[in-house]
Amino acid sequence: MRALRAYARNDATRLIYEDAPCPEISAEDVLIRIHACGVSPSELSWPTTWIAPDQRDRPLPIIPGHEVSGVVTACGADVAHLEIGDEVYGLIDFQRDGADAEYVAARAIELAPKPSNLDHVQTAAVPLSGLTAWQALFDYARLARGQRLLIHGGAGGVGSFAVQLAHWRGAHVIATASGADTDLVRALGADEVFDYRTEPFEDAVRDVDIVFDTVGGAIWQRSWRVLRPGGVLVSIAVPRPPIESAPPSIRAIWFVVASRADQLLALAELIDAGHLRPVIGEVLPLARGSEAYAKHRTGPGKMVINVVGVDA
Repeated sequence: MRALRAYARNDATRLIYEDAPCPEISAEDVLIRIHACGVSPSELSWPTTWIAPDQRDRPLPIIPGHEVSGVVTACGADVAHLEIGDEVYGLIDFQRDGADAEYVAARAIELAPKPSNLDHVQTAAVPLSGLTAWQALFDYARLARGQRLLIHGGAGGVGSFAVQLAHWRGAHVIATASGADTDLVRALGADEVFDYRTEPFEDAVRDVDIVFDTVGGAIWQRSWRVLRPGGVLVSIAVPRPPIESAPPSIRAIWFVVASRADQLLALAELIDAGHLRPVIGEVLPLARGSEAYAKHRTGPGKMVINVVGVDA
């Protein structure tokens, strides 16, 4: 098969499009013909990308890309709920070779049926961003109808899902975004949007129940003053912010997304019902996939690698 293979940490120039062995599957795996995969450019710097479950360095080269949309072509002996020909999507194990390739071996329990209303390119933008937003708002922050929520980075891959999910839940949604993206974020369901370049949010926002920080840096400290006593600040920012710096009246949480097939099912149902849609940034062919990891993007949405074509 053809694949995008990495030969060095945090170095997109060492991502090579080349021939690679087709993966073998275990009894609990399925083999997926990849149609498209979502891109997280920072993946090349994540420790989990390069360390095996036994904590040893993974042998080089490795294949990045762990947001999958494709078709099952083979099933392991112990796989009961998937069949050859099923269209699936998911967030697969970062400590195994990924989906920047024509085929990937993935655990069946990490996968769910693909949303029927999306093509594969659109679907590939959902797994990591959608699961992260879901877990931040519902598992950690326990967002309820009528609460006031501030989302930093409302036009980003994760933030755009968070805005839509919070709107669907019935929260009052406040978001920060660049001036060019404010109309998009309002269209996704935000009640108020502040241009982070020209409108300091802490001067205008008060008594928020929850802050969801997808940006990091000084945002962490600046957000304390907008939260009500007993409020929650949830962050996915890298590097991890200092949780211990939170005021006594605030609950601070930092987390890493987990693969959850049941939540992928819930996201697909919301997508098919018209409540949720991915925001797509640039789409590149697999042969140019290294460009996706080299770029520092500031525009909205998620970058996707198209492996076999939208309608293939």
